[in-house]
Amino acid sequence: MDSLDPRVLRLPKVGEPGVVQPKVALDQFGSFEVFVQPREGKPFQHEGIVHSPNIELAYVLAKETFTRRFTCTSLYVVETRNVFVSPLTDGNRNVYDLIAAVPASGEKEDYEVYHLQKRGKQHVHVGSVKAGGLEEAMSMAKLAFNAGGIYNVWTIRHSDIRFTKPEELDLWTTLPEKRFRDAADYKGGDKLKNFLEKRKML
Repeated sequence: MDSLDPRVLRLPKVGEPGVVQPKVALDQFGSFEVFVQPREGKPFQHEGIVHSPNIELAYVLAKETFTRRFTCTSLYVVETRNVFVSPLTDGNRNVYDLIAAVPASGEKEDYEVYHLQKRGKQHVHVGSVKAGGLEEAMSMAKLAFNAGGIYNVWTIRHSDIRFTKPEELDLWTTLPEKRFRDAADYKGGDKLKNFLEKRKML
């Protein structure tokens, strides 16, 4: 039965009930994982997600979103669907115990490996392996980086990552520490304490 509410009648018709229509192009932006290197020599760590129609714009949005409030030396992005994720353990078991060995196959490529070592923290880059696919990369990571106590592992094909290019490194030369953005830099507690002490002297 059609609605008698004029507000409903004014709405455009969006398909038949129970029939799922295919999405049109760019109906929803894809999601991209963002990794940052906080200081030179430190490993890259997962920082968050941006939504973008393509990886180049994702890189720009990642820079604007995640590197404006702290010093950063580099970042990179990868589309979420290109991240291969291991099972997530409950903390009582090393995730590598759940990863089965995979026979070597195909042409070898570089894959980056990331560990989640503590719940509530971020995935951190631990190294690279050569493998013929994402599952094989997970198996190779087990041989190379299994130190125990790992909650979750990600593997990503190196060629799927949009890295910061050498000519783009100067993007961060204009981003010194902006302590004025941090509430702690205003030392509000000290100012309040001084104010109260002066009031006592009156």
